Amino acid sequence: MSVQTNTRGDRRHLRLRREAWGFSVGSLFFLAGAIPFYADWAGPVGVGVTFFVGSIFFTLAAFIQLSLSGRHVPRRGTNRADRWDWWAAAIQFAGTLLFNVSTAAALAAAIADPDRLGAGWRPDAWGSAAFLISSVFAVVATKDRGLLWDRHARSWHGTWLNLLGSIAFGVSAIGAYVVPQTDSLLSAFWANFGTFLGALCFLAAALLSRRAIDEEPPSAE
Repeated sequence: MSVQTNTRGDRRHLRLRREAWGFSVGSLFFLAGAIPFYADWAGPVGVGVTFFVGSIFFTLAAFIQLSLSGRHVPRRGTNRADRWDWWAAAIQFAGTLLFNVSTAAALAAAIADPDRLGAGWRPDAWGSAAFLISSVFAVVATKDRGLLWDRHARSWHGTWLNLLGSIAFGVSAIGAYVVPQTDSLLSAFWANFGTFLGALCFLAAALLSRRAIDEEPPSAE
């Protein structure tokens, strides 16, 4: 076993740790931003900053997942599991970028008029759709987990928790829709609870993933 081979395994292990921590920290920010008493204390601008910072951690973690952990762009001969896995990571990364845009826009709007209806951020439709599609693709990839470039890249508990979180974010996006006739949110309860539940699912998935990585000895491959 060469020193170079061990180094590659150690680097992959470190990158997976960074990925898990990025999603964990990002989820904590989103979880905090969705808690009513925190929102009352921080105000619309403070909550906007919280969501925006959380979206940055999500994007950094998604970039590591897509580009640095060992995934390769699908090409002829790529097996089914790796193909679905790459597309899941790519679409998730796109979703985090959409959340960067929407959280930044919500923060700017809250700064301009903190008393505006719905001031602050709720999961937007496009970012939530990207997360949902990504989560479905990840579940499909996990069906052939043994064929993945790294069997620890996906796990059943992680993919299903992320899918539940994506569904919750989608429900939150629907609840945050402003009804033109009444100039009110379609469902303030689901707008807030969907964000909270989704962030909780993402946090649980990230922490369980981190635990599995810590228990796994560094790969020699």
